[in-house]
Amino acid sequence: MSATQPVQPAQPSGTQPKVTEREARQVAEAAREQDWRKPSFAKELFLGRFRLDLIHPHPLPADEDVRRGEAFLARLREFCETRIDGALIEREAKIPDETVRGLKELGALGMKIDPKYGGLGLTQVYYNKALALVGSVSPAIGALLSAHQSIGVPQPLKMFGTQEQKDAYLPRCATTAISAFLLTEPDVGSDPARLATTAVPDGDDYVLDGVKLWTTNGVVADLLVVMARVPKSEDHRGGITAFVVEADSPGITVEHRNAFMGLRGLENGVTRFHRVRVPAAQRIGAEGAGLKIALTTLNTGRLSLPAMCVGAGKWCLKIAREWSGVREQWGRPVARHEAVGAKISFIAATTFALEAVVDLASQMADEDRNDIRIEAALAKLYGSEMACLMADELVQIRGGRGFETAESLAARGERAVPAEQMLRDLRINRIFEGSTEIMHLLIAREAVDAHLSVAGDLIDPEKALGDKAKAGARAAGFYARWLPKLATGPGQVPGTYRAFHPGGHPDLSTHLRYVERSARKLARSTFYAMSRWQGRMETKQGFLGRIVDIGAELFAMSAACVRAEHLRATGAHGREAYQLADAFCEQSRLRVEELFGRLWSNTDDLDRKVVAGVLSGTYAWLEEGVLDPSGEGPWIADAAPGPSTQKNVHRPIR
Repeated sequence: MSATQPVQPAQPSGTQPKVTEREARQVAEAAREQDWRKPSFAKELFLGRFRLDLIHPHPLPADEDVRRGEAFLARLREFCETRIDGALIEREAKIPDETVRGLKELGALGMKIDPKYGGLGLTQVYYNKALALVGSVSPAIGALLSAHQSIGVPQPLKMFGTQEQKDAYLPRCATTAISAFLLTEPDVGSDPARLATTAVPDGDDYVLDGVKLWTTNGVVADLLVVMARVPKSEDHRGGITAFVVEADSPGITVEHRNAFMGLRGLENGVTRFHRVRVPAAQRIGAEGAGLKIALTTLNTGRLSLPAMCVGAGKWCLKIAREWSGVREQWGRPVARHEAVGAKISFIAATTFALEAVVDLASQMADEDRNDIRIEAALAKLYGSEMACLMADELVQIRGGRGFETAESLAARGERAVPAEQMLRDLRINRIFEGSTEIMHLLIAREAVDAHLSVAGDLIDPEKALGDKAKAGARAAGFYARWLPKLATGPGQVPGTYRAFHPGGHPDLSTHLRYVERSARKLARSTFYAMSRWQGRMETKQGFLGRIVDIGAELFAMSAACVRAEHLRATGAHGREAYQLADAFCEQSRLRVEELFGRLWSNTDDLDRKVVAGVLSGTYAWLEEGVLDPSGEGPWIADAAPGPSTQKNVHRPIR
């Protein structure tokens, strides 16, 4: 096919690739990193091995990294204080262009980009601190910078790009060009096996056709990372493939700017590709490597979201302290009432632990001596869930004022505290970059990888008897060595981890012993479940979610204790840090015990029956007596490929 002939979309108009559940799982499995070349604290934790040596002593940044990072944070803080109006962004649902230009001049687009390409070369630790800072002023700006650098063009090019691609695009990304990541489609969310956007080879080009949804930064982007399906042919291995695409290429139309309950300044849209020619030189990696590139990029990219959750927790704590100390009811400040005090204690302890998790995972990412794919995923899962809880508790502490907008509060003469906005802005974190439900499954898959690597063929119904026999032999050897080690451990020996019980401080060693015992209990529970359900294990999403949540709590407890000891050893708020770590661990242990109980005593089977009744209409009578204010139209918009009929709302900020 010549380069001048028109290329027809590979998929018929209005259709999706037909993919079975098994095929979808195979696509996701193929995108995983298959090997563990470096140790992983969280992986070991799920296997019942508490490797404290992997995280303690707390890893530290190099002096030069600290100097560079602190210098930028000082400049960024001044910029945030003087040139960002968060209330204006919320009111007008738009980040002013001059603010974006100022961020470019400051170098904020290139925080993670190497100085040789014009970036600042910040470490993951300081990149996260910067996001927490700017996100506390405007979560929409935090999302813009994160989407650009964590999952946009810079990170995949840094990891998988050719030298020519790095030379061409990284200097632009560091200084002027905003980028976006385009994977989701109107009918494709967490299951990318059904991806409908195509990239048809045509000479030295690929021709892209399709529609992408929820393209964060897409409305203002200069560069795009686009995931599209290359048809398999004699000369092309095909599969989901990643491309760098100029956002103003002929055939690209931003058809709509989406509006949301929160993050109102987010430049998120719907982007249509119609016969968009992309040179083969702009393909990132090999054909079919797109999902692996996306998942590998997210290994560290996911840390940016919990970093901003840390910032949210710090702000919630500040407001809770200031408000509950002056607001009096029944003759004393509301903070002195136990019902409110418990909420404040939860916010303080959880913020401390969440910062410990993010800083620890980030520093390990910078050192690159540990595999942190599970730690980063746990940080994202835990941070997004706990930040929402903290914001909700702040709204409750503020009472009616928590439900009132900052603008309304100011209009009647009170301090403009955007508590309700914080709750709205944080809610999306439980959905994007992997919903809580998907994170549970993703982490669970990594957590049981050691089991599947030795016994996976035993529970695979499609494997031959010979393969099952070999797997049985491997499994027998593995479990003969592994299972006895789950019976006893250091957590049962008083005095273990005594370094975490210095004189005059709360005893954190008892919490670490609890983590060690619980890790072995968690591993035993996982093994029992696999033995019981075998191939059906992957369908037990409730059980898997609880297993992962227990692991998240144990990781957070470990990180909190290690951080407290680090702060004590360096003389920075050590006593107070021990108090917060102790409070968090006590709170966390209650949640862990409840989760362990619900592993085997739950309503999962009953819930499935109720769901079947709901879907069949058995309970439709329960819906009577209300009116549905929803408008007309399909549940999912038509995303058939073809030319756009909409006005192009793309507006790059020069």
